[in-house]
Amino acid sequence: MEAYVLSLLLFGFLVLTETWAGSHSLKYFYTVMSQPGLAKPRIIAVTYVDYLQVLSFDSDLENQSREPRLSWIEHDYWEREAQIFREATQRYQMCLQIVPAYYNHSERGVHTYQLQSGCEVFSNGSFSRGYVQSAYDGQDYLALDTDTLHWIPGNTGALNYKRQWKEEQSVAKHWKGYMEGECVHWLQRYLQNGKQTLLRIDPPSVQVTRHTNSDGEVTLRCRAQGFYPAEISLIWLRDGEEQLQETELIETRPAGDGTFQKWAAVGIFSGSEQKYTCRVQHEGLPEPLFRKWEPQSSAVGLSAAVITALLLLLAAVIAGVVIWRKNASDGKRGSYTRTSRSDSAQTPDVSLTGKGESLVILERGCGKGGKCNEDEYGGGWG
Repeated sequence: MEAYVLSLLLFGFLVLTETWAGSHSLKYFYTVMSQPGLAKPRIIAVTYVDYLQVLSFDSDLENQSREPRLSWIEHDYWEREAQIFREATQRYQMCLQIVPAYYNHSERGVHTYQLQSGCEVFSNGSFSRGYVQSAYDGQDYLALDTDTLHWIPGNTGALNYKRQWKEEQSVAKHWKGYMEGECVHWLQRYLQNGKQTLLRIDPPSVQVTRHTNSDGEVTLRCRAQGFYPAEISLIWLRDGEEQLQETELIETRPAGDGTFQKWAAVGIFSGSEQKYTCRVQHEGLPEPLFRKWEPQSSAVGLSAAVITALLLLLAAVIAGVVIWRKNASDGKRGSYTRTSRSDSAQTPDVSLTGKGESLVILERGCGKGGKCNEDEYGGGWG
């Protein structure tokens, strides 16, 4: 894992050309590091098939693992790659001893030399392209033009090294033969043995969101996720026209679950959202997918109205139940008749008919002689 992370960090400056649907790649990354206190430079090597790490090597580890990371990697190929890594250790350590001199750097300082090589094939397995390029201390150093077999220097410090290799066309021919032959051969074997992982197709899920920053600027973002393989195209259209210059893209990134994610953003004027459409193309889609931003305000308003209506309905139901229960309770009490009153000022004794229930009515200021005026209580008792 350390080798994997360190390699990604050190190779962040290398910009790879995005491949298209149906293509596959085999890539090797080598990083050699020197610093005071190290008896010899340290080398880290990582191998990728497409975007999947399949092998790694670290010269600082005393006991190199002999087992492949993935079950479908052939053991003989693992042994072969381990031997290549060991041979590359000596070769690239020598490069780190030679290259600093072209920059007037001390060999004992802190320096890095990096190399990337590999090949790509079309969906039918035929050769698409190959590449080999190197870097020194984080800057482009030399790259091979595979068409002309010329070495292209990345800066003035690489010119001296180019002059040394100018007449050595055998080096360029070696790389070209490797990329078109051996590299393609092993990539095809990888794809065949790991086809359940490497040749599967997962279409993307796409969502368009709207964002407003503190300055009031409006941005639409088209996000695709859950797709495999990694090759995908996200293009913003305004009234059907591609907005390439106005679009901000991030590179395709692993999602952590074996799939990938990517987004494209475009700045717009508020109110013009419906003029913009995101077009998504991927191997897992039978045809291009088009997505617009869907305003959520109407849906939110509708939901609020529905919730309010439901609450009112619930309140009405509860009120109805309460009234029904009250009426039912009053019905159970039946009718009652007033008994003879006493001449004293006592509370009248009222008997109820129905299930032997009784009711005591408190005295409410009856007149002299204890006789109550029924009109004071809203009518008769019976």
